[in-house]
Amino acid sequence: MAVRAVRGAVQLERDDAEHMQEQVGALLTAILERNELRADDLISVWFTATPDLHSDFPAAAARALGITDVPLICAQELDITGAMERVVRVLAHVETDLSRAGIAHVYLGAAGALRKDIAQ
Repeated sequence: MAVRAVRGAVQLERDDAEHMQEQVGALLTAILERNELRADDLISVWFTATPDLHSDFPAAAARALGITDVPLICAQELDITGAMERVVRVLAHVETDLSRAGIAHVYLGAAGALRKDIAQ
């Protein structure tokens, strides 16, 4: 079993706690499903949010999904001129038998433009 990192992101339509929980929850669910992972396979998850998101912690969506015993942390993304707005990014460390090339990084909706090279 190897430790791998899985990336992902989603752009929110608005800064609203319920919307954030829904969209980040969908992102986490997609990451788990596309990589055939369970919550028990998660080692830790790092969330970043662009500076224009204030309504809630992205990690709250993981807790709402029942991911309660995994270390989670939130941080603010750099405030770069011209960067995509209202984006939550995820970096999840997991235990898996997948190779690095076999990892499915998940960029939902408009966030797919962030990493066209690895978005699936």
